[in-house]
Amino acid sequence: MARTSLLVLIVSALALTGCVSQDKYNALKIERDQLAVQNAALESDLRAANTLAEQLRQEVARLLSGDGNALAMIDNLNHQIAAITAQRDEYQRKYEDLLRNPIAQGAALPADLANELQAFAMANSDIVEFDASRGIVKFKSDVTFELGSAELKPKAVETIRRFAQILSSPAASKYELLIAGHTDNTRVVNPQTIAKGHKDNWYLSAHRAISVLEELQKQQVAPPRMACAGYGEFRPVASNGSEAGRAQNRRVEVVILPTTIRAGSTPVARPANTGAAPRPALNKDTDNPALNK
Repeated sequence: MARTSLLVLIVSALALTGCVSQDKYNALKIERDQLAVQNAALESDLRAANTLAEQLRQEVARLLSGDGNALAMIDNLNHQIAAITAQRDEYQRKYEDLLRNPIAQGAALPADLANELQAFAMANSDIVEFDASRGIVKFKSDVTFELGSAELKPKAVETIRRFAQILSSPAASKYELLIAGHTDNTRVVNPQTIAKGHKDNWYLSAHRAISVLEELQKQQVAPPRMACAGYGEFRPVASNGSEAGRAQNRRVEVVILPTTIRAGSTPVARPANTGAAPRPALNKDTDNPALNK
């Protein structure tokens, strides 16, 4: 506004004194008119912004003072988030304790369950290993999944179905389960792998763990018994300096925790996915740079 008034005065003064040419006078008048238009637009924007600010202020005030349902919903969601976070942290703590310390003699799995898992691992030694001292069943990723994918191979599905039968047996049905995915330290760079959502080793390890969990759930293993974790390349069991070591690091572990779930948990059936087209095999887990993940 001040600049517009100043220009009006200058233009008027110059017109009265006759010190400028008509062209300069016209140019100054045009600039004055343009500034007046801009000023009006700014004033309109300011009024709109003030109106929106007042509407938002009133909405916040309504939520804080008058709408009990909204506040109750927010409070309920916060409680749910806190409960889920606490459960995840508890599973994480148990898993890390198991990795640091073998199961104590008194807390070891029952002999009949340990023997059945050992026989299961021996019968499927190309895909499964069983660590009896820690209660961990390891699925080798190279023969469990397609390359660079969380898609289970048909043989892996059959093996997991047999595993689910053991987990649902009376000897094992009350134990908690943690499914943990791991990779080697080879970076995910294949565009096809990334396009499937496996953006890096964190994603790939978590998605593979979820695939195993979902197959166990399809086989009637109760969801409240299970939790998932993805550790990427950060929990190796062997050196990543050789292909043999990297192959050992690519794995999904199912930890049979030496604690029992609360009573009342029941399996939830999931419909089989019969209509989906098979996913294409994606390159991963190989030393060839052109096929790398």
